[in-house]
Amino acid sequence: MYTLRDYQQQAVDNTLAHFRKSQRSAVIVLPTGAGKSLVIAELARLARYPILVLTHVKELVEQNANKFRDMGLTPGIFSAGLNDKNLNEQVTFASIQSLARSIDKLQRHYSLVIIDECHRVSTEQTSQYAQVISALQKINPQLKVLGLTATPYRLGSGWVYHRHYHGFVRGPSDAPFGDCIYELPLRYLINKGYLTPPRIVDAAVQHYDFSALLYGATPPSEGDLNALLQQSTRATKAIISDVIAQSDNRRGVMIFAATVAHAEEIYRYLPSGQAHIIVGATPAAERDDLIARFKRQEFKYLVNVSVLTTGFDAPHVDFIALLRPTESVSLYQQIIGRGLRLCADKQECLVIDYAGNGFDIHHPEVGMQRPDPNCEPVQVLCPGCGFANVFWGKKDAAGQVIEHYGRRCQGLLDDGEEQQQCDYRFKFKECPQCFSENDIAARRCHSCEHQLVDPDDKLRQALNLKDALVLRCSGLSCEQTAQGKLKLTYYDEDGAEVSEVYDLANAKVLALFNCQYGKRHNAPGVNQWRSSEQVVALQQHLGWPDFVIARKSKKYGWQVSEKLFDYQGSYRKAYSR
Repeated sequence: MYTLRDYQQQAVDNTLAHFRKSQRSAVIVLPTGAGKSLVIAELARLARYPILVLTHVKELVEQNANKFRDMGLTPGIFSAGLNDKNLNEQVTFASIQSLARSIDKLQRHYSLVIIDECHRVSTEQTSQYAQVISALQKINPQLKVLGLTATPYRLGSGWVYHRHYHGFVRGPSDAPFGDCIYELPLRYLINKGYLTPPRIVDAAVQHYDFSALLYGATPPSEGDLNALLQQSTRATKAIISDVIAQSDNRRGVMIFAATVAHAEEIYRYLPSGQAHIIVGATPAAERDDLIARFKRQEFKYLVNVSVLTTGFDAPHVDFIALLRPTESVSLYQQIIGRGLRLCADKQECLVIDYAGNGFDIHHPEVGMQRPDPNCEPVQVLCPGCGFANVFWGKKDAAGQVIEHYGRRCQGLLDDGEEQQQCDYRFKFKECPQCFSENDIAARRCHSCEHQLVDPDDKLRQALNLKDALVLRCSGLSCEQTAQGKLKLTYYDEDGAEVSEVYDLANAKVLALFNCQYGKRHNAPGVNQWRSSEQVVALQQHLGWPDFVIARKSKKYGWQVSEKLFDYQGSYRKAYSR
């Protein structure tokens, strides 16, 4: 019988409290090695009615069922990989793949579904998780859904839950889960001695440069990766020589390769008899045998390609070598987590990233894909509610934020009846009909339902006109005319320029200028622009549009007709931005 740690008990208590007052699906976030299976087992033990525990690999099905069995209780197992399909017990631990193929057998009234590694759940209604949950809800419309994960985000779609119990918004309102009800930071477990401290060091030898592939227009294919790696044979040989040297006093080394061909090349440079490879195509029996032998420490080096990032537990691993790229800090954290479990005489886990991924395992995911390799998480205070947002961004040499990619404040405002997300938008698409601010991906105005024209359509139309000029804007300058008006000049990366004039003494013109530039600046202490003198004095803080469209007039020459801010589309922006 196990005694739960304080944080495990807190996670259980928060779950019970949440579902007593709410039907919203919920998420518990616990780092790899925190003992999610014990939390699951305790929740299963407390359940009065039948429940299902779902996950995606047989290893986790077996691990979770064993923890439940260690409590002196009898689990049901439904997994083709474990040769057992029993739905007769009160608590069933199941493989989602096996259960999705047997939905017709789900005829019981289940009160709760627990999903381990729930970051794999998507919003797609055709997914296996969605199909199983929908079938269960037909029998019990009050079905409760709980997810557990160490990394609550998906590359490309962001956070898997909408609201956090600390009072801020993470994912969209249609995220797979409603609320995060408990979260424990990795540092807590390390400081308390529940996990092995990682020692992360920079590669002392040449490392791979995958940036051209990762931050291109499309995700890299295996062929793209192999082509790059074939040009890096010397680098691979030098890296593996370094891995061997660094592992002299190490007990277990996991090497994460980029492709199968890459893994085979790595294997050739490792000591004979001391290394093996596991890839997706490795037969199940052979894979199980290699894993068992590695856990018995019969060989030191285990090379794998995308198969041992979850559901794998070898506590003696004390060296993680990353030779593969990833845009996902979620995957990065899962990989590092393979080496953080406690083991006798294990003082630390060495981590060397030979692929230059550059993530911080102690920092939470920002919730969106990193725009380019030079970005880092930055804190941005909301001028509206004061909430400290964390977005991808860039800093100058003094540590000041000079650019960020956040769209909307993530703060939650409580009016005493319900919580609403702060409506301050850092980047937005302005409605030409009512001037309301909309998300930059919106197709219709949330306020007046006016159809918003796709910026790509605007650019495409302008590029096809003989009397139109499209500037890829790389900067602007401001000056005050002799009449006291404000003149803005926009510069193209190729040297072209076009200007427009604002009479900020006119209240309507000033309001229009503030609609466009009132938030697009980083001038300290400025909420709204008041005069042309103020704008000119602080022009270095003014943000400029991504594209400027001008039309030619016989009388006045080029006149600005459209400015596109916060552009995210298929056309390239100025290189000098």
